[in-house]
Amino acid sequence: MPLNRRKFLKKSAATGAGVAVAGAAAAPAQASVRPAPRRRRYSLTVMGTTDLHGHVFNWDYFKDAEYSDKAGNAMGLARISTLVDQVREEKGRGNTLLLDAGDTIQGTPLAYYYAKVDPITAKGGPVHPMAQAMNAIGYDAAALGNHEFNYGIETLRRFEDQLRFPLLGANAVDAKTLKPAFPPYFIKKFHVPGLPPVKVAVLGLTNPGIAIWDKAYVQGRLAFPGLEEQAAKWVPKLKAMGADVVVVSAHSGSSGTSSYGDQVPYVENAAANVARQVPGIDAILVGHAHVEIPELKVVNETTGRTVVLSEPLCYAERLTLFDIELVFGKGTWQVESVAASLLNSNTVADDPKITRLLSDEHAKVVAYVNQVVGTATETLTTVEARYQDAPIIDLITKVQEDVVKAALAGTEYASLPVLAQASPFSRTSEIPAGQVTIRDLSSLYVYDNTLVAKLMTGAQIRAYLEYSAEYYVQTAADAAVDVEKLTNANSRPDYNYDYVSGLRYDIDIAQPAGSRIRNLTHDGAALDDAGQFVLAVNNYRANGGGAFPYVATAKQLWSESTEIRTRIAEWVTAKGVLDPKDFASVDWKLTRDGTPVF
Repeated sequence: MPLNRRKFLKKSAATGAGVAVAGAAAAPAQASVRPAPRRRRYSLTVMGTTDLHGHVFNWDYFKDAEYSDKAGNAMGLARISTLVDQVREEKGRGNTLLLDAGDTIQGTPLAYYYAKVDPITAKGGPVHPMAQAMNAIGYDAAALGNHEFNYGIETLRRFEDQLRFPLLGANAVDAKTLKPAFPPYFIKKFHVPGLPPVKVAVLGLTNPGIAIWDKAYVQGRLAFPGLEEQAAKWVPKLKAMGADVVVVSAHSGSSGTSSYGDQVPYVENAAANVARQVPGIDAILVGHAHVEIPELKVVNETTGRTVVLSEPLCYAERLTLFDIELVFGKGTWQVESVAASLLNSNTVADDPKITRLLSDEHAKVVAYVNQVVGTATETLTTVEARYQDAPIIDLITKVQEDVVKAALAGTEYASLPVLAQASPFSRTSEIPAGQVTIRDLSSLYVYDNTLVAKLMTGAQIRAYLEYSAEYYVQTAADAAVDVEKLTNANSRPDYNYDYVSGLRYDIDIAQPAGSRIRNLTHDGAALDDAGQFVLAVNNYRANGGGAFPYVATAKQLWSESTEIRTRIAEWVTAKGVLDPKDFASVDWKLTRDGTPVF
């Protein structure tokens, strides 16, 4: 049966307790049997995944085909299950622990379907496929990711109730009482014949950015203090409870940077900070950043001890192994060494157990995403969208404009011009000529963002565009143009570059950042800096994601909970025919000293 979160919280409110269980390998005492020879050493293997994002199978729902990429990766929990079984067979099941570092229930049509189409929150609703798979594989604990909150607290709590292991979040606290809203930690004892058990504590930490990214769901209900301060609070408690090994599962990258600037006074990617600043930690399973780190060693500033970090690649493409060696002496267990490595999901086949378990759910979602909703007059693609104005992105902005105009009709803001932002999320999205399906449109808008209307001035819009244009690498007028090196300046991801519709402007990439927006007009006239505009913007950006200027603090005129992806599908369904003449326009172009780049 799933662990009872409410009983835990009642206990933790009084004692600060976490979740503690005895290891499955513990043996009953037998007085008539002579004790086994004393073993002075113990080997423990902690396995870890992160950023699963709804991937159960090695399947691309957007392409309706087996997943593949240039690197030959495979993905999905069905593959992880095979790897986990192999490790348990090799190490002994009673000598292993399986953790996850968050972001499980958002990211694929499979995850969306069971949140919105056939929701787990409905009376008598289904068990989430991710819960079914992770329970079957036998996870011991998982940290909360920021995307766990994307569908609201009710969906998250229902998912939590469906799990047979705890969702940990020491820095996810009740906004009023500041007491833990989720179990902070998990403790498991590992039996060692003839010696005291090895006590392993797992501390879960999540991302402070939740306060921005899912503000609509968590504001006034939950707070998310910094990872460093919460680890400093909880690790000594775990050691005082007799923890021989302390592992942190952190939905936080290792770079020490934040995408939200100073909007939140806590670091987004703080895992290495935690290792440096907080004594007593042996290993950290890193998540959130979607990068592959086989092993990163960080020296703690207080003790001089090395802390080992590892981040397996997202989507269940890798499995981290922490091999921990302990030695018993002077009445206690001491960690002698920690080594981290990764296993690759492409080396194994799907576990038939998981395939049998979730084949029906998979089939339902495949049928859903292949529903035809319209017909396209020509092929639309995002291949060049990051450096040329592409009609396929104009489709997003057109839908957002139409929805916001309809929402504001009859209000005092109805007469204001509506602009819209959109980002080139994917470099491979394509809506083919002919029949258009839900999966075609879903591949265009891969995030579960919702729509917000913000009131902004012309001057603020200008600053917004200048900030967006920092995405481009400064390129001299006489330099050769390599499109593969033209974008992502200062490691800015594609999703933090915005088109803005309803305006005309040039981006002069020969100029330094901050001085690139030229010939900015609205309705054929120079943009009025004092003029007022409505910006139709996704909730991630509206809440400060990407740290774009002014938008987070701008007056909010309207918002909704329906996903932009759904609005696009509704718009195309209503039109029946997807024709660029109904939505496409050339709003911007790249130039160098006034000369177009393309």
